[in-house]
Amino acid sequence: MERLRAVLESSGVWTVRTSGSTGTPKTVLLSASCLLASAHATHARLGGPGAWLLALPTDHIAGLQVQVRSLVAGTVPSVLTGPFRGPSFVAAASAVPADGPRYTSLVPTQLTRVLSWGGSALAALRSFDAVLVGGAALASPVLDAAREAGVRVVTTYGMTETAGGCVYDGVPLDGVSVELVDGVIRIGGPTVAIGYADSPPFDGWFTTSDLGEFVDGRLRVLGRADDVINTGGEKVAPASVEAVLLAQPGVREVCVVGVPDPEWGQRVAAAVVGDLTETALSAVRTALGAAAVPRRVAVVDALPEKDSGKVDRAAVAGLFGAG
Repeated sequence: MERLRAVLESSGVWTVRTSGSTGTPKTVLLSASCLLASAHATHARLGGPGAWLLALPTDHIAGLQVQVRSLVAGTVPSVLTGPFRGPSFVAAASAVPADGPRYTSLVPTQLTRVLSWGGSALAALRSFDAVLVGGAALASPVLDAAREAGVRVVTTYGMTETAGGCVYDGVPLDGVSVELVDGVIRIGGPTVAIGYADSPPFDGWFTTSDLGEFVDGRLRVLGRADDVINTGGEKVAPASVEAVLLAQPGVREVCVVGVPDPEWGQRVAAAVVGDLTETALSAVRTALGAAAVPRRVAVVDALPEKDSGKVDRAAVAGLFGAG
């Protein structure tokens, strides 16, 4: 925290490695001004500075930003130590002061697990004034279940190159601009990073690898362009298949990937935590067509994760001999 404070006060530069979810990690150069712009815009959107629970690694942007927001707010975050488990989450949440707004930031897998634990863990999560959830797509059934359970979820979209989440519940933070170029999301504004180490600087805009659309004035992220599965000439968006499967009874977590196939080019494969029935597969066929139905399935105790808490899609593909 003290080193981070010195960087912010000296208008220095902080380096953060991307997660490398779908490729080689890159080193992103983040100016003090973009980190602070993100923190101030977050507090403005949430209703003011508050106390934070840090439940994510600080060598990734989401965890780092919890520290930045805490410094801006003049508070010290409560830190969840060790693995993300119910008792440790409850203990860390109880240490967050209750004399003002209380916030935390999670990835979708963490939210899903708290919902499955229920009890004191869910009660602890309900106690926060806002629970930012980002880092990966949050399936609609999980979001609906969280909100029905009384959790004040704020969905966030962004990445290391934009100093973390910069679109909340589909609406850009103050000062942030979002446009679509051939369906691909571009982000501009004060939260955009300087650029990558040893590469030309960004021009104030960052072109993502994500597809999106605007629905009633809000950004809807459709998934990564390079994640789209081409099976027999049919294009399948993994996020769409995941959303249908997560709405089925017995499916707690799921990751859908494309795996090589000599005849079809790629086949749809799904790693599932829970039970995957023929009824669930039929629901995919009905909603998205036959091409989207997973042809290979692995039922696992837990989805492989990167140290950031995100699902490791390459490791999931490896379950099918494709990683």
